[in-house]
Amino acid sequence: MEAARPPSTAGRFVVVGGGIAGVTCAEQLAIQFPSEDILLITAHPVIKAVTNFKQVSKVLEEFDVEEQPKTMLENRFPNIKVIQSEVKQLKSKEHCILTGDGSQHVYKKLCLCAGAKPKLICEGNPYVLGIRDTDSAQEFQKQLTKAKRIMIIGNGGIALELVYEIEGCEVIWAIKDKAIGNTFFDAGAAEFLTSKLIAEKPEARIAHKRARYTTEGRKKEAQTKSGAGNLGSALGPDWHEGLHLKGTKEFSHKVHIETMCEVKNIYLQEEFRISKKKSLPFPRDHCNQSVTTDKEAWPVYVELTNEKTYGCDFIVSATGVIPNTEPFLCGNNFDLGEDGGLKVDAHMHTSVSDVYAAGDICTASWPPSPFWQQMRLWTQARQMGWYAAKCMAAASLGEPIDLDFSFELFAHVTKFFNYKVVLLGKYNAQGLGSDHELMLRCTKGQEYVKVVMQNGQMMGAVLIGETDLEETFENLILNQTDLSSYGEDLLDPNIDLEDYFD
Repeated sequence: MEAARPPSTAGRFVVVGGGIAGVTCAEQLAIQFPSEDILLITAHPVIKAVTNFKQVSKVLEEFDVEEQPKTMLENRFPNIKVIQSEVKQLKSKEHCILTGDGSQHVYKKLCLCAGAKPKLICEGNPYVLGIRDTDSAQEFQKQLTKAKRIMIIGNGGIALELVYEIEGCEVIWAIKDKAIGNTFFDAGAAEFLTSKLIAEKPEARIAHKRARYTTEGRKKEAQTKSGAGNLGSALGPDWHEGLHLKGTKEFSHKVHIETMCEVKNIYLQEEFRISKKKSLPFPRDHCNQSVTTDKEAWPVYVELTNEKTYGCDFIVSATGVIPNTEPFLCGNNFDLGEDGGLKVDAHMHTSVSDVYAAGDICTASWPPSPFWQQMRLWTQARQMGWYAAKCMAAASLGEPIDLDFSFELFAHVTKFFNYKVVLLGKYNAQGLGSDHELMLRCTKGQEYVKVVMQNGQMMGAVLIGETDLEETFENLILNQTDLSSYGEDLLDPNIDLEDYFD
């Protein structure tokens, strides 16, 4: 006798993932197909919604990310049905998704937006924290209230924001590069920002704009329902706003940076005692210290590849992310990129029939524009989710579709160390070869402007501070205006570039 089949639902469109890419994709499909049910499968009781969206220029966009209960999304879009359960298996030949609650969900077109998970330097160590979603950020805040010293490993966006925001706790920051923020900046910009890191932070803080929805009361229930191993979707911009990131000490900043090194070993207190190794005290004012051994007993010790060892209360692993492809690979013939993401073509379609992907889970494998590169950032997650929905709709209706304009130029606006930061095009001369040149303008404590030039044309730019140059520079890159006759005048603060080129 045949076993009873689990409950089954069917939707023309199914989206997996309640983060920025997944929610944007589901919303866009709901708008285009108001009479169709759009199924959104997410392991968590909250979704990430884009709010206060503002198109700053042709490509540059700013927005907030708000955590909302799934009911708010269903109220805004009555044809979106949110299913709270984790994905157990994708049966692509049967066009079917199996979820942890035993249900089957049949689709005609599927978009995978399951994001990425932190690359932890050490799995299973209770003193190593990865920060990826709101739950892990709140756990970090809780641990920090009891901490005198922490160690941050990594040089990406989360590490940069943390190092600046933490107060009342010694921070040892270990990076494998020569300068901070290597993903985003050159050494000059890093030096400009480092001066802000050492200075005392001003008391006045900009009020955070993001409303928060916390799931404290439902967390245990949600964890049993979805399994503790499930990660929430990635943090959005200004994720640290509203979190009180303060340790046990009464001082603002104490940051020491160890460059050009990685983690060699991690020891728990007893292991370290048995090893008879010595740990260093927190370096003071960059001067030669007479005290060479730290007498304090710490819960965990980190030995770096530069042969220095430090004790701390806990370690933050901020060494990047890996695409969260695991639930979907078994039995399906996905082409994967070198970074482990699901390869997608110029229509966000994977190598598996009727399966699309967007956001951190995917690897763009179309020939890119000369001024665009993929980076796993929330702006690209939103753009990819929106465009994937457009592509799914076009394929369903048998209509052609061109690559979206947002993929013409890499453009990202964020905030580091309380400065507005705009990155455009090949802002770090990525892949340009040796025949490019850099032009700089720097006013200490106010602004840092760098443009990347090649053959008299602008290829990229980094703008730190309130420069008001982003729209002009975006146009100069996109139009490939010949700027060779302007020379150094291009960055002369007394010349209004907007008047020059408008």
